[in-house]
Amino acid sequence: MTKRKLTNILVTGGCGFIGCNFIHYLLGESTAGGEAFTDSDFKGRIINVDCLTYAGNAESLKDIEAKYGSGVEESKRRYFFEKVDICDRPQIERIFKQYDIDTVIHFAAESHVDRSILGPEAFMRTNVMGTFTLLDVARNYWKCSLDNIRDDVLFHHISTDEVYGTLGETGYFLETTPYDPRSPYSSSKASSDHVVMAYYHTYGFPITLSNCTNNYGPFQFPEKLLPLMISNIKDGKNLPVYGDGKNIRDWIYVEDHNRGVWQIVNQSPAGEKWNLGGENEWENIRLLNTVIDLESAELGKNPEDVRATITYVKDRPGHDRRYAIDCTKAKTKLGWERKMSFEQGLLATIKWYLGHSEWIDHVKSGSYKEWIQKNYNDQGR
Repeated sequence: MTKRKLTNILVTGGCGFIGCNFIHYLLGESTAGGEAFTDSDFKGRIINVDCLTYAGNAESLKDIEAKYGSGVEESKRRYFFEKVDICDRPQIERIFKQYDIDTVIHFAAESHVDRSILGPEAFMRTNVMGTFTLLDVARNYWKCSLDNIRDDVLFHHISTDEVYGTLGETGYFLETTPYDPRSPYSSSKASSDHVVMAYYHTYGFPITLSNCTNNYGPFQFPEKLLPLMISNIKDGKNLPVYGDGKNIRDWIYVEDHNRGVWQIVNQSPAGEKWNLGGENEWENIRLLNTVIDLESAELGKNPEDVRATITYVKDRPGHDRRYAIDCTKAKTKLGWERKMSFEQGLLATIKWYLGHSEWIDHVKSGSYKEWIQKNYNDQGR
């Protein structure tokens, strides 16, 4: 296989939770609780495309902007931000041409299940049509076809374990598990996965695809489970739990996920699909009780007083009971492994949110948009 260029990397959704952590990781700026165990050897440029919806916050990358972006002279610049919707084909075509993109790492997605139940159209537009637009622009720019198979460029698609549906008390999702999505969100991601694989089989287009379990860590949107509970514990608010609280999720620290993505991008043959997981299953209620114990110790609160604020609420429609991934393939064929223990990662995550109340307040109030407006115009940089 010809060595991939990995010179001008287009990261979509780079202002979102996993995407902004990936950019920090790739540039050697670990967010892992102050412990830099990033092992990225990337020397090229990152072009971050994000349309800055509710969950995209460019302020999460202000340190990157200062150190690698507009804060340095143009000849040394390695980070570029473009405020662009991935469904906007003319703008995506411009970006490919302007930056001579040779790699796409596609994080951009509408991803909150509850929001997908209330408003599914945005999920279909972004997750399906946005992915199609990126694939088709890349295929045409790279001139890929079955008569012109290229192995020096790559499109990597980030997906989720939710496309597989739900598990009983036993068993695990494999890369070969049939898809059985249960929500508008997971169905939109399943659709995008199928489009990605179709481009590989139909056009010989160089793709890789990864499905991951629940991520946790810094910069996650505050309405997600862990940051919501951490914030509510701090503020003395009720802790809402769906149903009986016994839904099970597999948790992985975001930087461990991103290391897996980078190993796939560097090592995987085109057309391969990879499961990445934490091998770390927790019932939601058990996880919440652990967070209560850890955070109460940090804040000097009585954990039993905090536990009294747990409130069971009506379960959401189509709520999958259990997710769990078998990541044997990634461990054996890529040599990937999780480095962050859950105990270490959970405490680091709690401390990060407690120490970044200003970031949380900016996101909740929408005032981060003022920072964005001061630093970026509507066309990006």
